[in-house]
Amino acid sequence: MLLRRLQQGETLEMPHSRPMSSIGAHCHELRIRDEDKNWRIIYRIDEDAILILEVFHKTTRATPASVIDNCKRRLSKYDNDQ
Repeated sequence: MLLRRLQQGETLEMPHSRPMSSIGAHCHELRIRDEDKNWRIIYRIDEDAILILEVFHKTTRATPASVIDNCKRRLSKYDNDQ
C-alpha cells in the first residue's frame, strides 16, 4: 500500500518514511510493521522511477552499516550504467 502511494506521487513522512541522506539525495527508508517484525525498504525517488535498494528485517535502532554500504554501492553502479 505504501509503495503504491509513492508510485502515485504522494510524499510520505514519519512515521511511514524518513530521509536517508547518509545514503544519498532523494533516498528514504520506508517503515513497515508486520505482526512481529519491523521491515525496512530503502528506496530512492528519481524523476522516472522509484529504485528499491534494499529490503531487510530491522532488529536494532540503527541501520546496519552493511545495508548503507550496499545501498551506496548499488546506487553508484546504477548511476554509472545510466
